[in-house]
Amino acid sequence: MGKFLVRRLVNYLVLIFLATSFAYLLAASTLNPRVNYEQLQPKPSQESIEMRLDALNLNDKTPLAQRYGTWLAGVAQADLGRTVEDKSVNEAVARKAGVTLRLIVLGTIIGCTTGVAIGAYSAVRQYKAFDKSATAAAFFVLAIPTVVIAVALQVLAAWFNRATGTQFLQYGGEYTANLDAGFWGMLLDRMQHGLLPTATLAIALFAAFSRYQRNMMLDVLNADFVRTAMAKGLTRRRALIKHALRTALIPTVTYFTFTFGILLAGTTFTEKIYGWKGMGAWVVDSIVRNDVHAVAAVSLFMAVCVMAASFLSDILYAWLDPRVRVS
Repeated sequence: MGKFLVRRLVNYLVLIFLATSFAYLLAASTLNPRVNYEQLQPKPSQESIEMRLDALNLNDKTPLAQRYGTWLAGVAQADLGRTVEDKSVNEAVARKAGVTLRLIVLGTIIGCTTGVAIGAYSAVRQYKAFDKSATAAAFFVLAIPTVVIAVALQVLAAWFNRATGTQFLQYGGEYTANLDAGFWGMLLDRMQHGLLPTATLAIALFAAFSRYQRNMMLDVLNADFVRTAMAKGLTRRRALIKHALRTALIPTVTYFTFTFGILLAGTTFTEKIYGWKGMGAWVVDSIVRNDVHAVAAVSLFMAVCVMAASFLSDILYAWLDPRVRVS
């Protein structure tokens, strides 16, 4: 299994390099940072604009290959460059990456585990009331874009707060500014602000995984190895959990890799709607500001996240399927 994982890790590192390089080249060739300075009032002199663009490695008059080489040399030294406001991209990533990671990790864990559990149980209770209810709920959610789910939860939260006369459900920002409530009060405040955006991502994942896991579980419920396990004395529940569910999880683990990219896209909309200052919201703002290095940094972050999810999928796949361990 070790050789298998090492090979996969090397492949992912190459893919991260290629994805980030293409993102930088695309941003550097299409975005126009010069406009940011030419629109200032009073307008700076042309010489000062050229000097600033050269200092930031953003001058469109410099050959693209040369700018890419300078940027790549900085990345090799863990320097992601400067923003159009001449601020450190590294410092911005350090502030914003934690915000996005907190959101996607919680949303992924809650959404995937809930979806797998409901999907597996729906297969066991095929065509019963629970299965029909879960199926209707999943198809309903699948038909709704993530942005609509986020806005709908905001509306429901506002109605709930008015009905109860409280502000329990918070839907603006990551925390309450200037709040002095001690450690536990601050923790509760962050949980209140994180509840709705996390639920937005979890709901979307639940719908996809519940349907997929149900189908995979149905394929193995009556398999020979499950009947053999029960014939040897295992209870139906233990046979389903130990043998059927484990086998049905193998394709689901692979499916997780493909859905993670969609999750990151949903995170971008969720952060903008709920006012979270994470990487998703930053990339939208960076494109508007023609901030080449910020766009490249977010692309690097997302590529690392997707590849980390893929590597985790490989580890789980190797754990679930013993044949991979001897590959």
